[in-house]
Amino acid sequence: MSSDPNASPVNPLPPLVVVLFLAIVLIEAAFSLGEQGMIGGASAVGWRLWAMQTYAFSGEIFDWMWQTGQWPPEHLMRFVTYGFVHASLVHAAFAGVILLAMGKMVAEAFGQWRMLLIFVLSGAGAALIYAVLLDDPVPLIGAFPSVYGLIGGFTYLLWRNLEQMGQNQYRAFTLIGFLMAFQLIFGLLFGGQNDWIADVAGFVVGFALSFVLSPGGWSRMRDQIRHD
Repeated sequence: MSSDPNASPVNPLPPLVVVLFLAIVLIEAAFSLGEQGMIGGASAVGWRLWAMQTYAFSGEIFDWMWQTGQWPPEHLMRFVTYGFVHASLVHAAFAGVILLAMGKMVAEAFGQWRMLLIFVLSGAGAALIYAVLLDDPVPLIGAFPSVYGLIGGFTYLLWRNLEQMGQNQYRAFTLIGFLMAFQLIFGLLFGGQNDWIADVAGFVVGFALSFVLSPGGWSRMRDQIRHD
């Protein structure tokens, strides 16, 4: 069996996945180092709080925009920017690790730009659902809704593969079921907030988008509609 002696033993990560990961890591590094007094001087201690006030998604601000009909860019951008502000190093690390794993698989199957669309639109859609379903004054932060959107894309891939093999497609939802069970147990033991609703919403949006954004997905949907 022949092999390429110059081939890398590790499959390289798609560049857009690396860019997203570095954005999360570098922002969190600045916050963490600033809190330790290692960079930025005395004012750096408040960088994380300032970022939350400026870039987190706020249901109250969304309600104000909806009621007044005013949609200023500095608040609309919160639908995307909240995903790059985290509560702690651990929060950012978990999101980053899942991003690397899910982003790689979705990018390789769908293409990098479609992966990016799922990441961004899942986060924005999750924020919208979070604001509509809840009247929660706690701002939404972190990449988990977007990352769960990528899990939705990965679940779609499993769902399609199981369909082609004639196996039970519900097995594709094992991963999201495990993650939701873990979050439930963690919340019961240590207390939790309502951001899990945004995570679930991100998964649903990502899974739904995959029907259109997956290779050949639009054609399959069109043929299905015509058949029905």
